[in-house]
Amino acid sequence: MKKVLKIVGIVILLLVVLIILAPILFKGPIEKAVKNSINKSVNAKVEWEELDLSLFSSFPDAELKLKNLSVINKAPFEGDTLATSEELGLSLGIPQLFKGGPYSINELDLNNAYINIKVDSLGNANYDIAKKTSDTTTTQTNSGGSGLSLDIQHYEINNSRINYLDESTKTFLRITDFNHYGNGDFTADKTKLETNTEAIVSFELDSINYLNKNSVKLDADFEMDLANQKYTFLENKALINQLPLTFDGFIKINENNQEIDLTFKTPSSDFKNFLGVIPETYAKNLDGVETTGDFTVNGEIKGIVDEDHIPMMDISMKSDNASFKYPDLPKKVQDISIDAVLKNETGILADTYVNLDKLNFRIDQDRFAVKGNFKNLMDNPLINLTANGTLNLANLEKAYPLDLDMDLNGILNANLTTNFDMNSIEKEQYQNVRSSGRASISDFKYTSPEIPNDVNISKASLNFNTSKVTLEEMDIKSGQTDARITGTLDNLMGYLFSDQKLKGRFNVQSNTFSVNDFMVAETEEKPNEEKTAEKTTTPSGEEAIKIPSFLDAKLDFTANNVIYDNLTLKNTKGALAIKDETASLENVSADIFGGNIGINGNVSTKNTTPVFDMQLNLNRIDIVESFQNLELIQHLAPLAKALQGTLNTKINLSGNLTQELTPILTSLGGNAFAEILNAEVDTEKTPLLSKLNGELNFLNLDNLTLKDLATNFKFNNGQIEVNPFTFDIKDIGITVGGTHSFDNIMNYNLELDIPAKYLGNEISGGLASLTQTDLENTKVELPIGLSGSFNNPQIKLNMKQAVTELSQQIIDKQKDRLKDKAKEEVGNKLKDLLGGNKENNTPNENAQDTDTKEETKSDEDKVKEAAGKVLNGLFGKKKDNK
Repeated sequence: MKKVLKIVGIVILLLVVLIILAPILFKGPIEKAVKNSINKSVNAKVEWEELDLSLFSSFPDAELKLKNLSVINKAPFEGDTLATSEELGLSLGIPQLFKGGPYSINELDLNNAYINIKVDSLGNANYDIAKKTSDTTTTQTNSGGSGLSLDIQHYEINNSRINYLDESTKTFLRITDFNHYGNGDFTADKTKLETNTEAIVSFELDSINYLNKNSVKLDADFEMDLANQKYTFLENKALINQLPLTFDGFIKINENNQEIDLTFKTPSSDFKNFLGVIPETYAKNLDGVETTGDFTVNGEIKGIVDEDHIPMMDISMKSDNASFKYPDLPKKVQDISIDAVLKNETGILADTYVNLDKLNFRIDQDRFAVKGNFKNLMDNPLINLTANGTLNLANLEKAYPLDLDMDLNGILNANLTTNFDMNSIEKEQYQNVRSSGRASISDFKYTSPEIPNDVNISKASLNFNTSKVTLEEMDIKSGQTDARITGTLDNLMGYLFSDQKLKGRFNVQSNTFSVNDFMVAETEEKPNEEKTAEKTTTPSGEEAIKIPSFLDAKLDFTANNVIYDNLTLKNTKGALAIKDETASLENVSADIFGGNIGINGNVSTKNTTPVFDMQLNLNRIDIVESFQNLELIQHLAPLAKALQGTLNTKINLSGNLTQELTPILTSLGGNAFAEILNAEVDTEKTPLLSKLNGELNFLNLDNLTLKDLATNFKFNNGQIEVNPFTFDIKDIGITVGGTHSFDNIMNYNLELDIPAKYLGNEISGGLASLTQTDLENTKVELPIGLSGSFNNPQIKLNMKQAVTELSQQIIDKQKDRLKDKAKEEVGNKLKDLLGGNKENNTPNENAQDTDTKEETKSDEDKVKEAAGKVLNGLFGKKKDNK
């Protein structure tokens, strides 16, 4: 007995060792067999990062796992990804390992896969990667016993997604959260396949969205005739959103087409089925919903599918005298009648049409009805719609669980009909649009976190007449703002039914329009306490202000008062054009600062960085008011703070804007012209003038009056360049020019032309010889350099140049005077010679000439010394009122 147990133990030990060693021994041959089989079967590049073989996890079968599998297309879809998967699991019998093949897969698991199916406009399919049958048969024969075959009994696809795009038919199908499994014998010619499927489905055909993230569940059994490629529905139950359906019929795949013969219907006629058609996101939980009446869906799809045909179809939805009420809402929707059908009677795609013969409902006493039809859906859709009734919008949220960002309110009245084709809309041939009737809304209130005040529309009415829609009246109030709007909409149908911009022209009249009523204060994002050390790149929690891209409109406006921030513009009028995310101001004028302002220009938010280009014309505005309220004036002319009076200015300015649409000063470019019409100077209001007034004793800036003073500015790279300009303070000429930055760092040059008469009692020495006429006409140039900032100025006087110039002028005048005197004396001597004793005169003449040279040399030294003393005495002392 012990010997038997010992033998059994040895056998078990050998089996365990064999099971442990098997993955190592057989991994290489199996991986080689898989690669050979795939490469001989498909025309694509198939790769995986790792292959694992285990005999424990799926015992008594062996489990093969391919990790990070990818299938990449070859021409004509070179480089496209057909499929990827985090893991593909294959199960096969352990005895096959010891036989060395062929290997037969009986179970398959695909996890976290992405399948991307594409059919191009020529009909080429990227999934058509199987090699021809003759090639495959030959390679299998040559491969001996190491081939790979699929004898699947069970398969699973978990947490995967599928994209299907057919460019030839403009069909797009997206399946996400796809979970599916099936059980059946794929080795038999006929078998029963049991399946279960759950997925989120979106479906679009020719740019028309029929399903949008709809939940689909299908629990179905099929009879599979693999020899004839025919699949027949047996027991099944489908759930589209929350609408239950049952199917009957078959799908057969032929060599050149597919044959479909299906019917489906709702298993019951409860009206709750209608709510089940609506996506669950919007319909919410149907538990507890009370319904009356019926709702049925019946459909038939039958025919051939090929390049030229689709199946014929007849799908109808009907309901009569139905109602529903959600348990948590106060209102009931009653008298519901629905009669709609989707049909195709020829199998030609273009012949598909929809008839909405009836859609009626009532909430309280308000009744609303819609009907119409949609034809030629695949080519040039023809649309005919009629709407008639009254609806209290506030009751919609009280009867149906809407999930909106705003509260619906107001009374809607509509009685209108429209008829058009989509080609005319897309080509803007609005003469082909036929519309008639009216629509109005009253007592409407719009509330949004993006607007600080409620927007109240007491009444608005639209008149539909052929191609145009007329806004006959619209009265709006919000905060301090009131507005009366009329105008026309050129393409309302194009905006509603096609991807077009809303075009129109409007006239706006307002007594008071406050821009602040439509602006939200900026809020800063507060970083998490745990991340206080991290650097944040988002300074504000507010989104950037954007000009609407869907608008192509022009507004002519007049307003008695326009309030912007702390400014009030009166008698404002002009035009605002909005197009291509750009707002353009045209011939805008307003009264402000005791004068008038004219504005032309534009603001664009089309690119990442908003930009602007403006022309401002300010006429006879008060300097004090404009300086206190306009930041631009404060930067352009900081010294205007010391002026009281009026000015004109023209400014051409362009640059970048912040996300809140305020100018970035360092980006500004352009030019300006400024003219001071009449202004008095108060030096005490600016450190620069005050300091300059203190250092120049001969120049009294107190109570200075400026008149008709003009200059030009230029903006470049954050610098303001002031062209040189001149003005006089009494008979002192002053020339000013230079630059300063927007942070008030300056670099200016002043040149003063000072009359000698202001030298006063400081004159001595050679200067005393100047006549009164000389004092009136003699002037000295004094250069002054200004640097630092306007609040902390640095003043540099060029004394040396002034002294040298004054000295030279006085010397020249003395020389001229001495020459004249010498000529006069020489003349007198000549007269004496002609009439007197020559011997007696000669020595006296030589003596006089020597005395003149000595006197001239002495006067030059005296003049230079006196000029220096005079100019130095002009600065740093108390002002001489004289």
